[in-house]
Amino acid sequence: MSKKVINQNTNYNSELLDSIGSNFIFDENPINRLSNTPNVLEPDNIVEKIDKKKELTLLRELLNSVENCSLKNNSQKILLGDGNIDSPIMLIGEAPGIEEDKTGISFQGEVGSLLNKMLLAINIKKENIYSTYAVNFRPPEDRKPTSAEIKKYSIFLQKHISIIQPKIIILMGSTAMESLTGLNSKITIERGKWKEVIVKNTNYNVIITFNPSYLLRVPENKKYSWEDLKLIKQKITDLNLDI
Repeated sequence: MSKKVINQNTNYNSELLDSIGSNFIFDENPINRLSNTPNVLEPDNIVEKIDKKKELTLLRELLNSVENCSLKNNSQKILLGDGNIDSPIMLIGEAPGIEEDKTGISFQGEVGSLLNKMLLAINIKKENIYSTYAVNFRPPEDRKPTSAEIKKYSIFLQKHISIIQPKIIILMGSTAMESLTGLNSKITIERGKWKEVIVKNTNYNVIITFNPSYLLRVPENKKYSWEDLKLIKQKITDLNLDI
């Protein structure tokens, strides 16, 4: 599949943005807030070359070996991840739901439809990035994972990140935020800010934003997600990444 270079001067597709929902603010000129955000570092340029497919297979086996876990016992499938394993963008959601558990593919149904529209608004196709979850099994009745469960699976998430080696990590939702950053504050406070997270001695650019499932319940906050998307688009341009 061909990759598309994100061009800062490309006009935003207002029709796509209209389809996302109300209260979005359209701007033909991308907003660059990164100049006011210190300590945002690029990931190390020198990274160890690994066989990603092999390492992901081993990671799946590790997850499959988990014992005494109500999440695993409740699930039909392990939701490891999907998309382009060589993408510079890694998107991390909270946990699989019923549709994802059936298909084994991330972000399905209404949630997936909204996510696709959000990504297309900044000229990104979901299949061109890599998507996964902070917790790899569906919680019973789609409840929020507990802090203990988040901590348990954060070890696997860190390994996952070290395999994919992305340039940008997008954390969608409070579970993903807590898993990678350790923050358990309100996502409304932490979203829309570039952070630096170190995983296995490598620096990663991280941004926190709302999960699409939350936006379906609280559509008035889509306007804030649009601000976050513009930050991501700008960062892609700043790092000269091909998506």
